[in-house]
Amino acid sequence: MSETETLSPALPDDIETSARRVLERACRTDRSLATAESCTGGLLASLLTDVEGCSSAFERGFVTYSYDAKCELLGLARETVERCHAVSREVAIAMAQGALSASHADIAVAVTGFAGRAAPEDEPGLVHFGCATRGGETMHREEHFGDIGRGATRIAAIRVALTLFEEALS
Repeated sequence: MSETETLSPALPDDIETSARRVLERACRTDRSLATAESCTGGLLASLLTDVEGCSSAFERGFVTYSYDAKCELLGLARETVERCHAVSREVAIAMAQGALSASHADIAVAVTGFAGRAAPEDEPGLVHFGCATRGGETMHREEHFGDIGRGATRIAAIRVALTLFEEALS
């Protein structure tokens, strides 16, 4: 980690504004939210509980960094995680669906990716997202943020996750 990169980066104002918008819309439409996070390590869940008066829209969050956590908490098949690897379309979709199944939420967003350098063959900044809604289709989104550092990748991923919640609430 470089000296200029902090462990818990400050969140830009636009992210807090977006979180407020998501939570207010969820409250207005009487829908609840869940998260399944890997590379963001619970940052999204934390953000969704920070907005006073609206945090009741957040039902629960799962921080599933390891293969075991993804399988045990979200019900992913071990063979899927091992075959596709944790950072993949298949796993992001399964994480979102698993968070929905393991909660009472109406919408679940999942984030899995490489916030920084991993193995030599892994792409820093590659992040997959899944967004599942009760009675609806599960969406997938793939982003290539580049080698911008762990903190910056997490912030960029939070921004996309909030956009997915907004789209699902529309």
